[in-house]
Amino acid sequence: MNIESIKTLGDLKKSGYQSKSIKDELRGNLIENIKHKKTTFEGIHGYENTVIPELERAILSRHNINLLGLRGQAKTRLARMMVNLLDEYIPVVEGSEINDDPLEPISRYAIELIKEKGDATPISWLHRNERFAEKLATPDVTVADIIGDVDPIKAANLKLSYADDRVIHYGMIPRANRCIFVINELPDLQARIQVALFNILQEGDIQIRGFKLRLPLDMQFVFTANPEDYTNRGSIVTPLKDRIGSQILTHYPDSVDTARTITSQEAKLDERQKASVYVPDLAKDVLEQISFEARESEYVDVKSGVSARMSITAFENLLSTAERRALLSGETETTIRLSDFIGVIPAITGKVELVYEGEQEGADFVANTLIDSAIKTLFPRYFPKIEKLEKQDEESPYDDLISWFFNGDGFELLDEYDDTTYKAKLDEVNPLDALIADYQPDIDKRDVYFEKEFILWGLVQFKKLSKYRYSEGLQIKDPYGSYISRL
Repeated sequence: MNIESIKTLGDLKKSGYQSKSIKDELRGNLIENIKHKKTTFEGIHGYENTVIPELERAILSRHNINLLGLRGQAKTRLARMMVNLLDEYIPVVEGSEINDDPLEPISRYAIELIKEKGDATPISWLHRNERFAEKLATPDVTVADIIGDVDPIKAANLKLSYADDRVIHYGMIPRANRCIFVINELPDLQARIQVALFNILQEGDIQIRGFKLRLPLDMQFVFTANPEDYTNRGSIVTPLKDRIGSQILTHYPDSVDTARTITSQEAKLDERQKASVYVPDLAKDVLEQISFEARESEYVDVKSGVSARMSITAFENLLSTAERRALLSGETETTIRLSDFIGVIPAITGKVELVYEGEQEGADFVANTLIDSAIKTLFPRYFPKIEKLEKQDEESPYDDLISWFFNGDGFELLDEYDDTTYKAKLDEVNPLDALIADYQPDIDKRDVYFEKEFILWGLVQFKKLSKYRYSEGLQIKDPYGSYISRL
């Protein structure tokens, strides 16, 4: 359809255009996508077999939808991506406040204009990107904001009585007629305002003050809600919940690989960072595992959740830590080190809600514990498992390495070492080379030194070595080194 040539109601009728509701529009375009195996929700990972099929079923059923889940689970993004299922353009009566369909007008303005001008009524075309409205449920939201109210200024300017419906100022929802309307954090919306949504959801009409006003609005509602809000700040009133067709539960990524994909896609990195900082695969796994550990930690409030944004901001901080180190040493390229993970602590402490025990220990302690736990969890996937209780005469793959620390004074890794010094320090620990050769023979050469440091940190977590962190770097010794040094 050539919309450039269709400028009046008469042109629209000649074109054969047929009106359809927004829910039929979404349903029809989704059916075409499914038939042609076209991905509707591009860039959403981990929901292929769970959330997305449920969301597609809800759209096929023409339901209003509530996306229920903890923070950082792509609820708002899913809602925004539904715009891609709308037709590219729809016709509206030119000048209409509520996007009147020229073939099925509902406002007084559009009805009278069409009555006056007939087929000469001017129309305009609304792009699908303009057919999305969103409102965050903040405490200051009023019924007038979202539904409408009498406008005394309009009444004065037009010299109209308050009994005339032309003095009505439409709120956000009527102005989003024939659009997708999203209310984020629905439980935070005051109960009396939730009640105002009843008729819109069920009958599609609105009530403003004392006016006998029936506007059969054509809307697709999508709500988002956090289960934590049900008890902490508010709730969804039962009659409103009853009017929402489908409630879909979202979730966090169920694997490190999926989480890595999300982080890589969402992290906002400078091109110079990407070019100058190399990130080993194991470093990416450790970073993602921190979030998994946080969701299971006794120090973190599970009900609050741990947002995917934690991994994203932590990844950005990790690269910035390495970049800063390289700038200070005058290097143009560098590789992520395990000791660089000290730079992700601010991203962790700002993203997790601690329970009482966590508050007692302190946010920094919890962040370091999560990093240590991530290393401990991943260690057996790369190197032989360390048993808690070993027989006295039983040999261990780590015997030579542990002996190296018993026979020496340990060693230090300073945060600001340049790459040459850093590698030389790790090369001093000769047994690390044998462990890498035996258990990671196909490793990328650029990853070798990260894995050497990973082995040392892993042995610390299994109490085979000790680690002491101070302001300039860290020191690793035999497990009794720190005790003896205090005597």
